[in-house]
Amino acid sequence: MEYFTIFFRSVLFYVLIATVYRLMGKREIGELSIMDFIVSIFIAEISAISIENYKKSILVSVIPISVLVALQIIVSVTSLKSQKIRNTIDGTPSVIINRGRVNFAEMLKQRYNLDDLLTQLRDKEIKSIEEVDYAILETSGKLSVFKKEDDKKHIYPLPVIIDGKEQEDVLYQIHKDKVWLEQVLRKENKSLENIFYAFYRDKRLFIIEKDKVTNK
Repeated sequence: MEYFTIFFRSVLFYVLIATVYRLMGKREIGELSIMDFIVSIFIAEISAISIENYKKSILVSVIPISVLVALQIIVSVTSLKSQKIRNTIDGTPSVIINRGRVNFAEMLKQRYNLDDLLTQLRDKEIKSIEEVDYAILETSGKLSVFKKEDDKKHIYPLPVIIDGKEQEDVLYQIHKDKVWLEQVLRKENKSLENIFYAFYRDKRLFIIEKDKVTNK
């Protein structure tokens, strides 16, 4: 009877955890944010404890897992609507290399040392820092790298506007300012609040409006 209970709970929590991750969204399966990682650890620990302590009611584990999932969904929905909340929870990307120059102040702030940088560059088959134009440490901990040869070809876009908010660091990188951005938007007869995403490539600003995204 004990073995049957353990088997039953193992199958049940397998199905439950699979369902939970589907509810929390596909992003949970891929790159985890700090909050996602914490919730994942809690769910795994609670499930393992419930399988081991099979004599206790299964509700002792199901209830806290349900609460964690509900909280995570609420936080995710709230962060989608507010960039400030999203930045507070997930943090913001950090520019580690800017125009070929290593930003040691930002590395110190993120507690990200030179060995970490070189290791992740080698992982992307980059032999030297001199090959890199931009390197951005994402909130997931991964390093996004843009080579100098790519910059000359203008093959990668830089996000100037995200969800109605101008990205000041990107404007600085492309040697533009808010005045330039306002002039471009005025010429295109667009309002900043109504822009879902705008990126700069080939010396042009490409704009995607919110209403066009929601209507698809």
